[in-house]
Amino acid sequence: MPFRFAPGRPPAVAAGGMVATSQPLATRAGLRMLERGGNAADAALAAAAVLCVTEPMSTGIGGDCFALVWDRAGLAGLDAAGPAPAGADPLEPVHERGPRSVTVPGAVGGWAALAERFGRLGLDTCLADAIDAAERGFAVGRVTAAAWAAPDAAAPPELGPAPQPGGVVRLPELAATLRGIGEAGPAALYGGPVGRAICAASWLEEGDLAGFRPRWVEPLRIGYRGHEVVELPPPTQGVVALEALGLLDGVEPVLEARIACVALALEDGLAHVRDGADVSALLDPARLARRRGERPVCVAEPPGGTVYLCAVDGERMAVSLIQSLYYGFGSGVVAPGTGIVLQNRGACFSVGGRVEPGRRPYHTIIPGLLLRGGELAGPFGVMGGFIQAQAHAQLVSALVDDGLDPQAALDRPRFRVDGDVVHLEEGLWPEAARLERLGYRVVPDADTSSFGGGQAILVEGETLVGGSDPRKDGYAAGL
Repeated sequence: MPFRFAPGRPPAVAAGGMVATSQPLATRAGLRMLERGGNAADAALAAAAVLCVTEPMSTGIGGDCFALVWDRAGLAGLDAAGPAPAGADPLEPVHERGPRSVTVPGAVGGWAALAERFGRLGLDTCLADAIDAAERGFAVGRVTAAAWAAPDAAAPPELGPAPQPGGVVRLPELAATLRGIGEAGPAALYGGPVGRAICAASWLEEGDLAGFRPRWVEPLRIGYRGHEVVELPPPTQGVVALEALGLLDGVEPVLEARIACVALALEDGLAHVRDGADVSALLDPARLARRRGERPVCVAEPPGGTVYLCAVDGERMAVSLIQSLYYGFGSGVVAPGTGIVLQNRGACFSVGGRVEPGRRPYHTIIPGLLLRGGELAGPFGVMGGFIQAQAHAQLVSALVDDGLDPQAALDRPRFRVDGDVVHLEEGLWPEAARLERLGYRVVPDADTSSFGGGQAILVEGETLVGGSDPRKDGYAAGL
């Protein structure tokens, strides 16, 4: 799919609240919660649920989620990633897809925790638009249709044939499952008939589901040119984005410096990020100073797919939320009679080389947040598997170093480090010859889908300014 880096749409602006997602119906659902008196948490939950319906190759209630929340009380981090089965054999080979790639789906538990701690309207209200979309049907956007039909997407036959752009899809079994969650809460997924169906379709046991609890965690932070960048700790790769920016903070942020800093941080992340690991040493200023200028070992990363959204309300609560099935349609497995596509997050145990029973693998999905002077600057994020940390560093540099508005920063062409190759998106192709003279192997890449897709909202005085990635089907809008 060609992408033209020409002057694009202006950023969205609003005073009362804003939502930015990769799907029009999800943005609309979030705004409806704000209109009904809900806050940013309610808006984010409604949008997240609709994304599980309208972008089923990328996310679903069979996957995980993470969030950062900013309100008057400060900052909170939500980790709702599920582990491998407690009874898994540690000698079990790592499966990329299928029943033995499934880990406990954490998203619904995370939704309930977010609604209970921060929401106003209740989880049942926040799920209403998603249920309606699944029952009545929704029109599929052009980018979504392409992702649904992609050769590497394991589209389950239970969902029907891949739709054409503009085709209408209905998911009645998923609607019924969402209604049950609205009525009974997360117990409707982690037990009862739905839980048994999940276990029957995968290697999970009922005890794995019943024992899952989301966690509130302390986010990681680093200073960057007058701002503070916030990410989540392991098992996410958030520290990779922070280390890349910490390295970049000491040099001129030209293209080759951004590439080198990202490559060094990727190497460290793959070596050190593990469930429960303390990675604070990676951000030590003395270590960053030593690391600058070193040549990274070539690291290659597997693909993946995700959705990211953000919301800010009139009281300037902000939610940065991300959720995923990992590969396109995750494991390719649907829990019978539920409409739930199960994630294949267990494939990321390949980073450590083996399955770890009862633990979480390396996690690609990362929500981001910017602070300025101890106050909210805005939520941001970029979906797209392992490119996310790379893209976070590029997006923050565009916003902070170059002063771009969120839409212009998201429009900007990206690079992607993959092993010993640097892929360049169309707008960076003129830089290829110069990078090759500096010793890089460069591939001009016309596949925009491999460069992710993001959203961002910034606070500018009394105004919110937002953007939504043109590589996806959605938009940012406000009240």
